[in-house]
Amino acid sequence: MDWVSLRSVLGRPRGRLGIRLGDVGMTAVVLVAVELSVATGNGPGAVKLNAVAYVFGGVLVLPVLLRNRYPRFELLACSVLLLAYYWLDRRDISPAPLLSVPIYDAAVAGFLLAAIVIPAAYMVIGLFVVELSQHWTLVTLINNFLPSIVVLALAIMLGDAVRSRRALAAETAERLRVAHEEREAEGARRVAEERLRIARDLHDTVAHSMATITVQAGSALHVLGDRDDRVRGALTAIRETSKHALGEMRATLGQLRQGTPAGGIPVTPGGLDRLPALRDAVTAAGAPVTIAVDGDQRPLPPAIDEVAYRILQESLTNVLRHAGPAARATVRLCYEPAALAITVTDDGIGSNGDQPAGGSRGVAPPDQQGHGLTGMAERAAEVGGRVTAGPRGDGGFEVSATLPLTGAAG
Repeated sequence: MDWVSLRSVLGRPRGRLGIRLGDVGMTAVVLVAVELSVATGNGPGAVKLNAVAYVFGGVLVLPVLLRNRYPRFELLACSVLLLAYYWLDRRDISPAPLLSVPIYDAAVAGFLLAAIVIPAAYMVIGLFVVELSQHWTLVTLINNFLPSIVVLALAIMLGDAVRSRRALAAETAERLRVAHEEREAEGARRVAEERLRIARDLHDTVAHSMATITVQAGSALHVLGDRDDRVRGALTAIRETSKHALGEMRATLGQLRQGTPAGGIPVTPGGLDRLPALRDAVTAAGAPVTIAVDGDQRPLPPAIDEVAYRILQESLTNVLRHAGPAARATVRLCYEPAALAITVTDDGIGSNGDQPAGGSRGVAPPDQQGHGLTGMAERAAEVGGRVTAGPRGDGGFEVSATLPLTGAAG
């Protein structure tokens, strides 16, 4: 057993009184010292050494067992018992063997005044009584009392030194904790500032392009007039999608800046209630989308609703980017009792590796992959779900997600 384990065993409080094995051992040491003092405490006025004297000596040390939880009581009880011992069955013993440990414990616990006053009172009274009864010379008094005075004084100083050291260690630990919290807060502040800078740069870079797309789409619609409904539908979808994306970007940036949405307008989280609009936009962009729902459709927890929409949004965006021309997509939502299952399939050719762009859907080397599939997996993991994606055996690509409905964060 190493030293740390031994200290743990000896220092573990037991019972309602909190007595430790170390306290029992210290009590045994004090008992031996007191009994030796009783055995050698002969002198004028001392009672005969017998079993009663030894029993009384053993009773004196019992309060030392409580030194862990009640150090002040330990000192007071030992002092009172010692006074009763002198009064009822006195042997010429010094207070030092009994009071040294209680005085030390009281000083460590912060009861320094009691640790000084009680032994000082015993020494003064002892000197007075001995001088009146024995008429010793000054040299004899010093020779008899000085060792006890030195021992008791050392107990006081050692206890106070230990208390000061522990207080200093506690103060140092508190300062280190505060400094650690301040460093963490400063690190979090710098991360937040860096994220805000990135968001601002992203806004400055993308917002101009989105605004330009919106204006150009509106201008194209004006020039087109009533000709070619298919082109008008595509341009309308482009304009509405870009306007909505630009609004979301500005609102999110405002939320990052102030902790609240810009202009006091709440940012509307993406939910499955917006799936029809997403289907129409993707269909207008050239990839017809079919939606199928299995099970009893019901409201979802906000976190699940948000994640489900974002997974569908990213999956259908990938269909537009990688599935190739004339691809069709199917969205299937399965409302299970404890989960929502999502499946997005397409019949495009990009996922089969016929086009280089298809690699960003998960089959290209890591250095050529995009972040769409990774982002979907991370979103699903946040709510305890999972996402799988890969090419289909009969052509096309499939994204499957399972989001648990129980225990989801609201």
